[in-house]
Amino acid sequence: MNLLYELEMRVYWTLCGSDGNNAYLIVCPETAESIIIDAPLNPEAIIEQAKGTHVRAILITHRHRDHHEGLAQIVEATGAPVAAHADDADGMPIPPDIMLADGDTLHAGSLEVKAIHVPGHTPGSTCFLAGNHLFTGDSLYAGGPGETRGPEATMQILEGITRKLLVLPEDTFVLPGHGQGANIAAARRLYRLWVEQYPDLLPPLVEE
Repeated sequence: MNLLYELEMRVYWTLCGSDGNNAYLIVCPETAESIIIDAPLNPEAIIEQAKGTHVRAILITHRHRDHHEGLAQIVEATGAPVAAHADDADGMPIPPDIMLADGDTLHAGSLEVKAIHVPGHTPGSTCFLAGNHLFTGDSLYAGGPGETRGPEATMQILEGITRKLLVLPEDTFVLPGHGQGANIAAARRLYRLWVEQYPDLLPPLVEE
């Protein structure tokens, strides 16, 4: 795995899975307690990096198969509980031990991870905020929102992104389920351009 960040927490990243998935491990440097975010296929690098830590939870951003194909393997290796939003629980290969709702928090040592429910890509799609790192699954990429099916789901994800994600501090780093990362400042600039082009179709940014 690659070490992306090392200050108040350590953030590790690996590329694996059946669809070029990103998976993450965040570690409290004081206690060596950790949290895994998403469980794609071939998670050996995640398991190896986590061996020196106590994994407190495995967080799944949403129920699509490519994000949990390696879940059983990680659970067997770590014994950690699985957490996912209740609205996506029926699509999980292993029933979640922890049913998340918007605003719930989990802890690993001194780290606090907040669940932010952003439905649209799936009913239970959830982002996870740890410090100034936002793990967005397939809800928000560096290039814009994740895909949806139908106009209702599209408006749902846009409302969630504008009201819950783009209001975060601009230096918040976005770590998506696929592709490269960005920050909230860049995401806001891109979205503002879209609103200027389609003001009657898109929900406006929540301005500070």
